[in-house]
Amino acid sequence: MAIGPVWPVTLRSGDIGLRPIHYRDKGEWMAVRSRNNVWLAPWEASNPAPGGGLPNYRQMVRGLKVQAAQSTALPFLITEVAPGHRNPVIVGQLTVSSILWGSALTATLGYWVDQARAGRGIVPTAVAMATDYCFQGLGLHRMEINIRPENAPSLRVVEKLGFRDEGVRRRYLHIDGEWADHRSFALTAEDFPDGVLARFLSSRR
Repeated sequence: MAIGPVWPVTLRSGDIGLRPIHYRDKGEWMAVRSRNNVWLAPWEASNPAPGGGLPNYRQMVRGLKVQAAQSTALPFLITEVAPGHRNPVIVGQLTVSSILWGSALTATLGYWVDQARAGRGIVPTAVAMATDYCFQGLGLHRMEINIRPENAPSLRVVEKLGFRDEGVRRRYLHIDGEWADHRSFALTAEDFPDGVLARFLSSRR
């Protein structure tokens, strides 16, 4: 059993990849985020402190790198092979966070994706790859995803992957300026012993 995340790591399934986020990704990352401001705003984490703001790009990456070094997070970018581009392009972000070791062996997963790529199976593929890596590569036992009840696209993701609905967490996270309810979904390693990705890809055939 792993005693902590093997990091950095790159994962791939077909044209979809997960790779570490870097400082040098700022320009491309900012471009994707800026054209998705309206699309992502209702689901964005916010700072509950009076007048509090969110970290800038460099601060965000620095914080994620510290967490990765402490074996408490896996900060991935979601990428896709695209015609006319030499390297896979950034289409979103996925972070495995709140990793607990010892008797818990659990983690929480969150993500966002470019609206232009939504509904094409990119996020389910990325979530499945990350979950399989955590279960099979790191020896974690439980993966949790928390979603606002109004977020229909994300609810479809966990439905496609077979995550179990474990109920509502009242006023769970500060989102878009207010404390918001979330529905909690989870998988454990025993649920799909052959892998979450294998099950998802099989369901699409």
